[in-house]
Amino acid sequence: MKYLLDTHIFLWWVLDSPKLNNYARKLMIDDDADLFLSAASAWEMAIKAQIGKLTLPESVIEFTRRQLMLNEIRSLDITTEHALTTFELPVHHKDPFDRILIAQAIVENMVIITNDAFIKLYEVRVAGDPSSI
Repeated sequence: MKYLLDTHIFLWWVLDSPKLNNYARKLMIDDDADLFLSAASAWEMAIKAQIGKLTLPESVIEFTRRQLMLNEIRSLDITTEHALTTFELPVHHKDPFDRILIAQAIVENMVIITNDAFIKLYEVRVAGDPSSI
């Protein structure tokens, strides 16, 4: 199964945060799980690090590259199709980063691992929601 990590899930996982629930932890160590981090998440982390809203143990560039490699998480580029799909989404969520993640999950047939209740309002598969997997 292909899973798209929401930005906060990626950070909780690699920083070993107690906020990450056991269900998500089990998914992320499953050998059959293909984990992806969107370029949108890297962009979001870069912006937040630059303006002081995100503090990491090293530069956001080195940190993200290292964690992707160490945790065998693949990068998911943003395509024109992903961007155009955001137009078809209802406006439950105004965060552009989350909207592109939703569009990517729909287009790429992925399950999103998130703790964001707004994402569950969309017609997208969300890990932990039995009706969507």
